[in-house]
Amino acid sequence: MRRENQSSVSEFLLLGLPIWPEQQGMFFALFLGMYLTTVLGNLLIVLLIRLDPRLHTPMYFFLSHLALTDVSFSSVTVPRMLINMHFQDQSIPYSECVTQMYFFIFFTDLDNFLLTSMAYDRYVAICHPLCYTTIMRERVCILLVSVSWVLSCASALSHTLLLAQLSFCADNAIPHFFCDLGVLLKLSCSDTALNELVIFTVGVAVITLPLICILISYGHIGATILKIPSTRGICKALSTCGSHLSVVSLYYGTIIGLYFFPSSSSSSDKNIIASVMYTVVTPLLNPFIYSLRNRDMKGSLEKLLNRVIALCQ
Repeated sequence: MRRENQSSVSEFLLLGLPIWPEQQGMFFALFLGMYLTTVLGNLLIVLLIRLDPRLHTPMYFFLSHLALTDVSFSSVTVPRMLINMHFQDQSIPYSECVTQMYFFIFFTDLDNFLLTSMAYDRYVAICHPLCYTTIMRERVCILLVSVSWVLSCASALSHTLLLAQLSFCADNAIPHFFCDLGVLLKLSCSDTALNELVIFTVGVAVITLPLICILISYGHIGATILKIPSTRGICKALSTCGSHLSVVSLYYGTIIGLYFFPSSSSSSDKNIIASVMYTVVTPLLNPFIYSLRNRDMKGSLEKLLNRVIALCQ
């Protein structure tokens, strides 16, 4: 299970969540329920957008992609965590660990770019409403999503290829519930200076720059809203971006707290809890935020429920 020499360790050990063995059953049921709610909630958003022609707009086009990304994002880490908790098996093959790390980075970056695209969509809708249909054409929306996929793939691939060049010697225990890149670098007995440099440069490109773009977009949106003379107009403008702003605050708040203000090595449990926040809790809350705060989504859901009830009768 542990190889002393070469990089080709056969497996790692995921130590999982910092919980007592007698609590495993309770947390297994909790995270299973949260995961199923995440999957069903986000797929329901995709279904509603697909079925309701009123939701065939750029904003909901991006939202449907964000919902699919959240399902995939949770599916990268949570099922493996549940399997380990249920079967009391902490081992994960080397290839599966690297694959999990790749898709984790991929969907994390894709979330960043999609949230940025949605912020740009809201900026155009509020600051340039007369030009909205001209600027946010279907071709532009598809281009933004395609570029998001390409950049996310390039980012994840660069980290994965560099990790594959490292050697792992004695310690193969990962104090986490998934294969986190930062933790894997600490386990390596090779020089990780290049990996850390790429993490910093790519991190600026896929986290900091999108966040700056989002802040600039909402800065312009805020300035435009303040110029609206009527209270009704202000409320309408806020309602169009309130849900997105809530998701951005929740998502980036946990990431900034985890990576920009890391805990000391002696309190790694706090890092694991923060990771649970943005890998499990954030994708879980997104469907509720968009459905409860969005009049169009609530109307579409009521319409779908009425159709289902009519069919059952």
